[in-house]
Amino acid sequence: MNKCYYCGKGVLYGRSHTHHRGVAGGRWKKRAPKTRRIFQANLHKVSIVENGIAKSVKLCSKCLKRIKKDVTDGVRPFLQLA
Repeated sequence: MNKCYYCGKGVLYGRSHTHHRGVAGGRWKKRAPKTRRIFQANLHKVSIVENGIAKSVKLCSKCLKRIKKDVTDGVRPFLQLA
């Protein structure tokens, strides 16, 4: 399962687009090719403590950064890292 455990961020689909001009005097020779591509979430395997039980989950970088910042600021984080 390639989704963030907390926020549910996962795979996004889109298209890649090249910005290539043609050769005929700087005019577009033909339309720039567009190909399908996949945007993957930046997931990390971490272990958390939930209801007193340690479990291994995947968290995205944004959620992980938020947890670490809450810990350094002295605020209670939404998930407890093990």
